[in-house]
Amino acid sequence: MNDALAAALRRAADHQERFEARFAAHFDALADPEGGGARLPPHGRFPARALELVRELSLRGGKRLRVALLHEAAALVADRPAPGLDAAAISVELLHTHGLIHDDIIDDAPLRRGGPSTYYAYRAEFPDHPDTALALAVLAGDLAAFLAVRALLTGDLPPDRALAMATVATDAAAAAVNGQLIDLERDFHPAPDTAFLHTVTEYKSTHYSILAPLRLGLLAAGTDPAPHDADLRAYATALGTANQIHDDWLDLFGNPDTLGKPLGTDLRSGRHSYLVHALLAATADDPAARTALRAALGTPDPAAVATLRTLARTHHLDRTLPAEAARHAHRAAALAAGWHHWHPGAVAFFTHLPAWSVTRDH
Repeated sequence: MNDALAAALRRAADHQERFEARFAAHFDALADPEGGGARLPPHGRFPARALELVRELSLRGGKRLRVALLHEAAALVADRPAPGLDAAAISVELLHTHGLIHDDIIDDAPLRRGGPSTYYAYRAEFPDHPDTALALAVLAGDLAAFLAVRALLTGDLPPDRALAMATVATDAAAAAVNGQLIDLERDFHPAPDTAFLHTVTEYKSTHYSILAPLRLGLLAAGTDPAPHDADLRAYATALGTANQIHDDWLDLFGNPDTLGKPLGTDLRSGRHSYLVHALLAATADDPAARTALRAALGTPDPAAVATLRTLARTHHLDRTLPAEAARHAHRAAALAAGWHHWHPGAVAFFTHLPAWSVTRDH
């Protein structure tokens, strides 16, 4: 690891460390009936349990990349921490929690971040009432989404800035829902092309994980992001694509202990990921391999993951897919390096971050 990348990662770690305590304190305030909080009903235990599970998943870990992105976006134009950054960080992380909860329902995933998914936590609590467990998990995800917007509208920001930031958050949330919809549609295509995969990535994750934090950071610092939107979008698209390709590679070749979930989650659900797209292309002239691939996709059998890993290695995708992710990461880095009109320290962060995004192990 070079010194510049190490410095960028230290900056990200500093943002994460400061944020964790603030995030926990935010949940404490939400649960405090004396402080207004989330205004939990005076009777019934389900609302408090939903908030508890949202808290547990939110605080259980994660890279907090969104937190670092929005702080560094503010640092592009401001010399000191801007008001509203904490609220924005809480908002984007709650949006992420919302996405994780609903994603785990869609994927029927038992684990998330090294612990039970919210859906499976409810299934364990209501083993004889699966419909109730499902409904409660959906509502817990919805709660996280609404709390994300609330975090921006109840802070100490000027009303016009709070409204502008809440608009960014809700636009990102709507994009993510549309991303989930076309993610499901993607699997009805026998072989979706790369453009379709890029669109899924853009809407399902890039908008709220990268572009929204960039816009929120600039807004918090008092800068209108609109004149810079083309630059922000180009960077977010390149970095988001690199991240997703690397995530698809990790789903087959990562360490399950580090990832906090079993390998092959997307493959066992039959998702047409970047990896599957590459496998379909690589086995186009190999009927036996194509038959094995089709048989392994979408099956819960753990042995299927080993079959897919062997196929991927046979066709050298264990090397070519990371190279493709690196190509997009290099583009993101080159784009950031051209931001000469912004503060050099933050520009350096955005320039070197993509290299980490395609070498991380979780």
